[in-house]
Amino acid sequence: MLNTIQVLCSDIASLSLEAKQFASYTEADIISTVEFNQTGELLATGDKGGRVVIFQRETESKNEPYCPGEYNVYSTFQSHEPEFDYLKSLEIEEKINKIRWLPQQNAAHFLLSTNDKTIKLWKVSERDKRPEGYNLKDEEGRLKDLSTVTSLQVPVLKPMDLMVEVSPRRVFANAHTYHVNSISVNSDCETYMSADDLRINLWHLGITDRSFNIVDIKPANMEELTEVITAAEFHPHHCNLFVYSSSKGTLRLCDMRASALCDKHSKLFEEPEDPSNRSFFSEIISSVSDVKFSHSGRYLLTRDYLTAKVWDLNMENKPIETYQVHDYLRSKLCSLYENDCIFDKFECAWNGTDSVIMTGAYNNFFRMFDRNTKRDVTLEASRESSKPRAVLKPRRVCVGGKRRKDDIAVDSLDYTKKILHTAWHPAENIIAIAATNNLYIFQDKVNSEMH
Repeated sequence: MLNTIQVLCSDIASLSLEAKQFASYTEADIISTVEFNQTGELLATGDKGGRVVIFQRETESKNEPYCPGEYNVYSTFQSHEPEFDYLKSLEIEEKINKIRWLPQQNAAHFLLSTNDKTIKLWKVSERDKRPEGYNLKDEEGRLKDLSTVTSLQVPVLKPMDLMVEVSPRRVFANAHTYHVNSISVNSDCETYMSADDLRINLWHLGITDRSFNIVDIKPANMEELTEVITAAEFHPHHCNLFVYSSSKGTLRLCDMRASALCDKHSKLFEEPEDPSNRSFFSEIISSVSDVKFSHSGRYLLTRDYLTAKVWDLNMENKPIETYQVHDYLRSKLCSLYENDCIFDKFECAWNGTDSVIMTGAYNNFFRMFDRNTKRDVTLEASRESSKPRAVLKPRRVCVGGKRRKDDIAVDSLDYTKKILHTAWHPAENIIAIAATNNLYIFQDKVNSEMH
C-alpha cells in the first residue's frame, strides 16, 4: 500500500499535519498545479489565487534518523496578480496554470510559472550571510557624508538567520492571444515552449521581447475551427522533438529540424474510433487532457476523460496499452455533461522507472496501473486516511450486483471532489496529490503491494 507521510494545506496560515485543523477555504486556495523539481527535493504548487508555495524535503526524519524527512514549507510568494486587458475588455485571472522547474545549474533554483497570458521566470536562492563594514554606507544603507570618511576598512560577511529569497528574473508577456495551457523546458536548458489553444511558441530563457511561433493551427476563418491544442511537451532527451495533443484525441510529434514552422508533423498518433461506441459525447470524451513523455523518451502517456493510454513512438496506429480509469461513468455521461464535469481536465504521471502510471478520478480517488503485472489499484486522498503512517486501503466502486462492506456505489460518488493534478517524485515512490485546497503526499513501495 501507500503510506500517508503527511498532509499539507495550500492555505499557509492553517498549514498543519493534523487533519482536524484544516480551515475552510476560498476559491483562491484551490491548487491548480503540482510539480517536483528534477531531484525531488523541492515540490512546488500553484493555486487559483496566483500564489506559488514551495516545499522542501528535510534531510532527515525527526522520528527516524538517517531516513529522508517530510516536506515542509520552504517559501511562498505571489507569482501573478489579476489583470485587465483593456483592448479586449477581458479579465485575466491570476490562477497558476503550470509550473516547470529548470535543471539546477548552481546553488539557486529557477522555475517558470504561467497564468493564462504571462509566463514568469523566478529565482529561488538562500542567504545566510550579510555584508557589514561598508565605507560609504551606514548600517541602514544610507550614503555617508564623504567628509566624515577618514579611514578605509574591508567589508566582511557576518552569519545571519537563513533567508529564502524569491525574485522575478524574466517576464515573458504579450505572445499569446489565447489561454496558455502548457509550458515545457527543453533538454538544451536554454529554450522552452508555451502552448495555447491554437499556437505554440518557442522562447529563449534569456530573451523576453520575442518568441518564435513553431505551431499555428488557427484557420483563416474561425468558423472552420475543428480542434484546439490541449497540451504540449518537449522530448526529455532530443531537443528537436516535441509532441502536442488535440481536442480530437490525436497526438502530433514534430521535429524542429524539418522546418521553422512545424505545420507538418513527423508522426500522427491516432486510434480509429469504434463505430459501435459512437455517441453524442464521443468527441468530448476523446479529447486529450494531458500528455507526458516517459523518462526514457520511448513512450507517451495520455489521458482522456475515461482512459489513460500508453503509446510507443514507433507505432502510430494505436496505443500499446489502454487503461480504464472510471469506465463506470460511461452510463453517466449525460448528467456529467449537464453539470460540466465532462470537461474536467485530468493530468497523468509516470513513476521514475516508467513501470507505473497514475491519474486522478472523482470522489478524491486516484488510480495506479502497474504496466508489468497489469494490476491496478484505486486509492483515496481524504482526511480520514491522512494521519501520518496510516496505510491507505484500496477502494472499490460498485457498479451492480453484490456490494461489499467498504464499496461505494456509482450514484454516491462526489463529483465536486476531484483529483485533477498529480505528480510523482522522479526517483522514489513518493507522490503528491492535489485535492481542492489540500496537498496529500504519500510514499511507499508501490510495486510490491499493488492489488
